[in-house]
Amino acid sequence: MLDAVPPFHAKAGAQDDERVIKLAVLAVGGQGGGVLADWITDVAERNGYVAQSTSVAGVAQRTGATIYYVEMARDTGRLPVFALSPSQGDVDILIAAELMEAGRAIIRGFVTPERTTLIASSHRIAAVSEKIEPGDGRASSSKVHATAEAASKRFIAFDMEKIAADNGSMISASLLGALAGSDALPFTRESYEQAIGAGGRGVKASLAAFGAAFDRARGTAAPVSKPAEPAIVESALGRVSGPQGLLQGWQALAARVDLMPVAIRDMALRGLRKVVDYQDIAYGREYLDRLDKAVALDSVDHAYALSIAAAKHLANALCYDDMIRVADLKTRSTRDRRVRKEVGVKDGSILQVTEYFHPRIEEFCGTLPAGLGSYIENRPKLAAFLDRRINHGRRIRTDSFAGFAALWFIGGLRRWRRSLLRHKVETAHLDRWYALALGYLPQDYALAVEILNCRRLIKGYSDTHVRAQSKFDRVLSALPMLKGRDDAADWIRRLREAALKDEKGDMLDGALKTVATL
Repeated sequence: MLDAVPPFHAKAGAQDDERVIKLAVLAVGGQGGGVLADWITDVAERNGYVAQSTSVAGVAQRTGATIYYVEMARDTGRLPVFALSPSQGDVDILIAAELMEAGRAIIRGFVTPERTTLIASSHRIAAVSEKIEPGDGRASSSKVHATAEAASKRFIAFDMEKIAADNGSMISASLLGALAGSDALPFTRESYEQAIGAGGRGVKASLAAFGAAFDRARGTAAPVSKPAEPAIVESALGRVSGPQGLLQGWQALAARVDLMPVAIRDMALRGLRKVVDYQDIAYGREYLDRLDKAVALDSVDHAYALSIAAAKHLANALCYDDMIRVADLKTRSTRDRRVRKEVGVKDGSILQVTEYFHPRIEEFCGTLPAGLGSYIENRPKLAAFLDRRINHGRRIRTDSFAGFAALWFIGGLRRWRRSLLRHKVETAHLDRWYALALGYLPQDYALAVEILNCRRLIKGYSDTHVRAQSKFDRVLSALPMLKGRDDAADWIRRLREAALKDEKGDMLDGALKTVATL
């Protein structure tokens, strides 16, 4: 993949000096595609070429996909005739700022196996068709990789977005580094670096990202050492009596995971981290107590599928989204650092952040003590009266003391979460679902696993959570109709997938009607 190849192709009978190099960049909004095209044009002109750069804006999908097109030829004194946009089968180098953009380029005929060097970042940005599916609508990245290998003369792909982020730059810098490292253009590394330096903004970070991608494309990058697994999550600090108590508590829980069968440990440890981060060490202990029930009933004969599903979905069920969780996440220092990095705020600069909240009466009651919350919910007139005063959007400036303090206070209610109405409701629902799944285990192992997997349906916050729970209940309502059938597990899986693929629930309705006729 890294062998040097001729960077361009001449027409029959054309002299070397008359060759036109044709390069296209496909990028979505915010990736610096225009900057990359300008750099490439600058590099060409620094090396005695004449160049032309154009752009064709796409529709507003995934923040707007744009094709930047550059043609260049050696300056012989005669002005060449350049095209304004790429043509099928007539592109020498194609740069895609994201994997699915590479797939789109192949579909449009811009990549050909006898001609095109394809350079693409391997990270993913979900396409519109992937986002609109309520379940897992992701297309297969491996298929795009295989297609790109077959469709191009040369394919260079690695995570250029991560390289850029690690060096505090934009992906345009690492894409340029990959282009330079590929030797697809007859220019020196120094000329690329000079083009970056001429920009005058973020030069140091851009050069660092450029150099890292250049080395990766050449295959000379030093191996990246895997960071040590953190023993505890940072956000759990202080939720027990001091850091020493936290560490000892975590070590005791991790030791319990180490006693589990090897096949279960990875998922169990991931679930444990999530639960401790969500609440505290004691909550992690509750998680493992529940998980132990599935492990005790499981066996290696089934590859511990039940326990692995329980480890995953118990953690998700225990970490339900509520007002406390939302406020907690929005006031964490890690989020502030991430937002500053994404926006590109320099140290010492002020960042203004406005958070949007739209609580309903249900969320309000959920954050009250169980008795008081139930009292309000059981009195429709009182609930409606309060809802008219609560149920409207609020914009909270978390860069202000008052706004941050308000969210910090709500997030701090975490310590009383176990006594609140929402926790009582969620725990009761979890226990019913878990008992139902384990109850089917003696007669149908596969069905028990599928019932656990149905927890995938429950997600989100507010109205989204209500709709998701409705689908969950409708899927499991088919269990009495499937009682005693050998294909019961398969039908529950089909119903779940139907519910995940259709937000309105029409596919699920049709599938349930089919089950009713069995």
